[in-house]
Amino acid sequence: MKLGIGIGWRPEIAAEVEALTGVDWVEVVAENLCADHLPDSLVRLREQGVTVVPHGVSLGLGGADRPDAERLAGLAARAELLGTPLVTEHIAFVRAGGPLTASPRLEAGHLLPVPRTWDALEVLCENVAIAQDALPVPLALENIAALVSWPDEELTEGQFLAELVERTGVRLLIDVANLHTNHVNLGQDPAKALDELPVEAIAYVHVAGGVEKNGVWHDTHAHPVTAPVLDVLAELRSRVDPPGVLLERDDAFPPGAELAAELETIRGTLRAAGELETGRATLRAAGGPSGVRTGTWTGTTAPPALAPARPGARDRTAVAQTALLSALVAGTPAPEGFDHRRLRVQSRALAAKRADVVAKVAPELPEILGDGYRAAFLDYARTRPMSDGYRRDALDFVERILVHGGLSDPVAQRRLTHWWEDRSGPRPPSRTTRIVRAARAALAGK
Repeated sequence: MKLGIGIGWRPEIAAEVEALTGVDWVEVVAENLCADHLPDSLVRLREQGVTVVPHGVSLGLGGADRPDAERLAGLAARAELLGTPLVTEHIAFVRAGGPLTASPRLEAGHLLPVPRTWDALEVLCENVAIAQDALPVPLALENIAALVSWPDEELTEGQFLAELVERTGVRLLIDVANLHTNHVNLGQDPAKALDELPVEAIAYVHVAGGVEKNGVWHDTHAHPVTAPVLDVLAELRSRVDPPGVLLERDDAFPPGAELAAELETIRGTLRAAGELETGRATLRAAGGPSGVRTGTWTGTTAPPALAPARPGARDRTAVAQTALLSALVAGTPAPEGFDHRRLRVQSRALAAKRADVVAKVAPELPEILGDGYRAAFLDYARTRPMSDGYRRDALDFVERILVHGGLSDPVAQRRLTHWWEDRSGPRPPSRTTRIVRAARAALAGK
């Protein structure tokens, strides 16, 4: 299936995306959609013939646990609602602990790298097979960006992906920005990864921006796409003509004209790389291979039969992942073999991510706390790992403030208390209660 050129749909740029010309498809974060109805913008796009692909971020298929049935059902429902040709997720783990390790459940709040070991591969393959059976359409998995690498890995990224495809028949979503990130942060050669992975399995490609700070590349999705990322895109295009390429942007959204310019730059990069490869092919012997392959995904490939993971593979993976996540979010000692400096960078990044997402999930909190919100949240995050999603995290954060002395400003204290009461109770406040509170707030402000 040919997807073409696309862009990540986000509520903040819904109008800009609708106004863009030459956009063949959009991708939407699956967890940001209701399972039973779509935002008006997506309805209009679908009516115009624009394909919408749901992109999951919370399954954690690379984790030691088997995929959560409720999360899988939610992703399947969104696929049905959108009439999409495929769904996508990540090769990552996002939580650890729990019954497999007899330890508290921990949530990363972000995508963390899977160790490229045979144990982790077997667990991932079994989880992928479970997901494929539960979904109504084919699944494609994305390589992630990493700030840390696991010690004693047994496979390269390309080898790991090739084995995954061979064993499960899953498609690949290759993020060229993530390949560049791992080149800067971990010294991994993007060209070597592209040489080793089965490019015919690519369903589509992600392109995104980032920024380098103190020698570390941060895959922010909040900056323009850089030349090195476009170079990796050109490298990929020299090997295969991908069915789809999509621009991601998740924050610091620019005007529509800048988004259009970035899309045109991506088109130009693909066009130039394709023309260059065509020129090379004409110099080869007549009838020889062209050197570039066309993506062959049809969306109907049946996965091969898969044997269960070896005994103990899940347990060993669970112990390793729990030790790493606990070091990152709970301050426990770093597991042996990890770069301690990089772990600190990753730990700070996870806390900052939590602060940013909680501010979006509960925008009243930065408004109530003002400039002190971020420092207060980061202080809280240092001692309180996330255990049950961002909404629970917001409640726990406010509860900690209220229990440990509250705020010096009585008006802010009252607003924060009401916020917590409204969201922690079994039902929202009545209309009368809201009117009385608004009147009191207005009088207090005079």
